[in-house]
Amino acid sequence: MSVGTAFYPRTAPLNTKLQWREWSGYLAASAYADSHEIEYNAIREAAALIDVSPLYKYLVSGPDATRLVDRVITRDASKLAVGRVYYTSWCNEDGWVVDDGTVARLEEQTYRWTAADPSLRWLRMNARGLEVEIEDVSERISALAVQGPLSRDVLEAATETSWGDLKYFGRRAAQVGSIPVDVSRTGYTGDLGYEVWVESAQAVELWDALVRAGSSYGIRPAGMLALDIARIEAGLILIEVDFDSVRRALIPEQSYSPFELGVLGRFVDFEKPVEFVGRRALEREQRRGGPPRRLVGLELDWEPLEELYSAKGLTPTLEPAASRVPVPLYARGRQIGKATSTTWSPTLKKVVALASVAADQSTLGTRIDVEWTVEARRSRIAGTVVELPFFNPTRKTSTVARSPAP
Repeated sequence: MSVGTAFYPRTAPLNTKLQWREWSGYLAASAYADSHEIEYNAIREAAALIDVSPLYKYLVSGPDATRLVDRVITRDASKLAVGRVYYTSWCNEDGWVVDDGTVARLEEQTYRWTAADPSLRWLRMNARGLEVEIEDVSERISALAVQGPLSRDVLEAATETSWGDLKYFGRRAAQVGSIPVDVSRTGYTGDLGYEVWVESAQAVELWDALVRAGSSYGIRPAGMLALDIARIEAGLILIEVDFDSVRRALIPEQSYSPFELGVLGRFVDFEKPVEFVGRRALEREQRRGGPPRRLVGLELDWEPLEELYSAKGLTPTLEPAASRVPVPLYARGRQIGKATSTTWSPTLKKVVALASVAADQSTLGTRIDVEWTVEARRSRIAGTVVELPFFNPTRKTSTVARSPAP
């Protein structure tokens, strides 16, 4: 049975339509407002509060903490400074992705590790022979994502300190009133945003403080439906939708190399001196020319889509929510992959999709046919391979110099 997160005493009364979904055993709001588009607009135009507590969270500490992190992830942990965060994947011995997540270096010998799937057993298996402690703090630590162009204003009002100097994927400890928190400049919306980590016992107090601080900035809670659209626009992948963990793969096609998953491939560091799990398999894959599939962005042509509806006497009717249903893709009459996540982008005014396609069809500008169904009649419309992310505002990564002391 799913249970509420530590923020449930505040999120439950706001979810008047009782639109919940299950996320790792927790209740996650699909939407709070009458339409999730209102919440999406808060993410893109003001500020939104998103409960991301269901993420699995682990504290890795001890003299060999860095050795464990370096042994597991594909990036070079020795280059991760205190106060910085990595987005990374970790693989099995065959080079297939087990999961992706973030690793934040809190202190010289302490890391906070987040994952979409349970990873405690995997970490402990790889920690054999090392002097390291791995603590599952998934229930003890809660997290709120404060996302949107005004998120920095909200955070500064709540903490009474400047955050303009915190770089993208940076983190530091702070206080919201009397509440100790850890703040990372991370998120899952592709916009300016932060994630605030707090002891679950003080989660409700944190929610109230951020709502008060954000009242002048149009802050509102946002659910999973709005987040899904934002993360697709940002080109961010979702486990069990855009890829599967090798631990759940039933056939080879359901296992993915980091090099098949866009940015995860760029975060495989063969220069690191450590023999990380899956390294040899990934090196063999690269010597063979890379994997047979690639993650790409697709922009669908509007005019052909409009014509499909017009032929039925209809105006184009697109679902306001993102689709996670796989859609076949074709080139020269043969299937060459599938679109995994598809959405109408309210900001870009386009239909966009994340897609897994054959490597020879992944070049920017390649034309691909997308299956589209109108009134139970399957047809095809054209799309173009474009660069990811679809939406990439400068505010996401820009910094603002700290104001001089009075």
